[in-house]
Formats: sequence, C-alpha cells, structure tokens
Amino acid sequence: MTGPPERDPAAYPRPTARQSLRRGAGLAALVVALAWAWSGTVESENLGRALPRLLDFMGRLIPPDVSVAPSVIRAALETLQIALLGTAISAAVSLPLGLAAAVNLSPAWLHLPIKWLLVILRGIPILLLAVMFVSAVGLGPFPGVLAVAAHSTGMLGKFYAEAFENARSGVLEALDSTGATWLQVVRFGVLPQVAPDLGRDTLFRFELNLRETVVLGLVGAGGIGLLVRLYIRSFQYTKVGTVTIVILVMVVAVEQASVALRKQLR
Repeated sequence: MTGPPERDPAAYPRPTARQSLRRGAGLAALVVALAWAWSGTVESENLGRALPRLLDFMGRLIPPDVSVAPSVIRAALETLQIALLGTAISAAVSLPLGLAAAVNLSPAWLHLPIKWLLVILRGIPILLLAVMFVSAVGLGPFPGVLAVAAHSTGMLGKFYAEAFENARSGVLEALDSTGATWLQVVRFGVLPQVAPDLGRDTLFRFELNLRETVVLGLVGAGGIGLLVRLYIRSFQYTKVGTVTIVILVMVVAVEQASVALRKQLR
C-alpha cells in the first residue's frame, strides 16, 4: 500500500509576516467588535430567567385551539397571495432596472443612479414601507403587496444586475460585431446565459418574502400576522398555537417546493 501523497511545499506558501500581522489584527478586531456588541445588547442577569419564561410562554400555546383553523388557513392563503404577487411585481420591475444598473450594458450616467435607487429601496425596512403604504391606500393586503414589491425590487434588482455583469463578454462582443442592437444583445447574448440565475434568485427571494409577509399584519397590511396581533393582544395563546403550526407548515411546504424548482434550474 502506498501512503498519502506528499504535499508540495511550493503549492502552500507560508504567509509573510505582514500577512500574518494583518490576519491577527483582523481577528482581534472581530473579537473586540463581538465583545462590544455583547456588552451593548445582552443583560447577563436576565439570561438565567430567559429559559423558564420561554418554556412558560410555549406552554400557553398548548393545546392549540383548532376551532380557529378555517380562519387561520384563509389568512395564511392571503399571506401566500401577498408574497406571490409582491414577488412577481418585483421581478417584473427588477428586470429592466437590473439591465439599467449593469455596468456592461448601460452608461455610467444611467447605471450609477439606478444602483443608488436600488440601495435606497432595500435600505428601507419592510415594516416601515408597510406603514407608509397602509397610510396611503388603507388597511388590507394591498399595502402588503406594495411593501413586498418595493423592498424586493431593491434586492432583486441588485442580484439581476450582478448576474448581467457576469455574462461572458465574448458572446456579447461577438453579437455586437455583427451589428446587433442593444435589445438583440440582451435577448440572444445575456438572457440565455443568466436565466437560471435569475430564476434561482427570484425563488429564493419569494421564500424570504413569505417569511417577511407573516409580520406585515402586525401593522395592518393583511395576512396571518393580523391574527397573531389580535390573539396575542386578547391573551388567546392557544389560538396563537394554531397560527404557529399553520405558519410552520406553510413555510416548510413553500421552501421544499422552491428547493425542488431551484434544482431543476441547475
């Protein structure tokens, strides 16, 4: 039997003193940052009481009150509708914005302001967007759809732009040399290369939107979060238990379906 192959020392060069110093400084900075975050957010005296309180709260959810299951399921389906429509609107808007934000497809005077617009959209918390749209169009699922669409556009537009920028330049140059228009370059050179990436990004964003949509009802933007707020305020914890079960089932089912679809896009 032969032993394991010897490693070539030249293939794994030793770090220089400067590199080692930088790594050590980076690790020290990370430790200091974590210690600072811990000191500003964690109250050590409450840690010992946290677990008993958590177990007490979870005990109030049992047994779930299944009498509210029909209304909870209807609210869950409304949540799914909000996430689905909001994601679809976002994808439709993000496609042209992503093209405009790609540095290899648009001039600087266009892609720079579009990139800043996308930064602003994804920088506004979705709950704040929901409050804004509730004040604009009233209570219900529609402001939830608008909040999901606006917030998702900031992220999907960024992902789409990065996918377009990663398209192989040789294909684009070949099409451009034949006299193809910008739209033809996009249609025949860019989209065929990045379509699977766009699909995977959109499905992943839909999963995130479904989770975020659950809490939008807390500010009156429709969905199952409205029932969570109603039942907690009235101390009906067994009904909250039913809501929790339905949310978990819905999220897991959608995630598994999304994973299966993403596998098809590989």
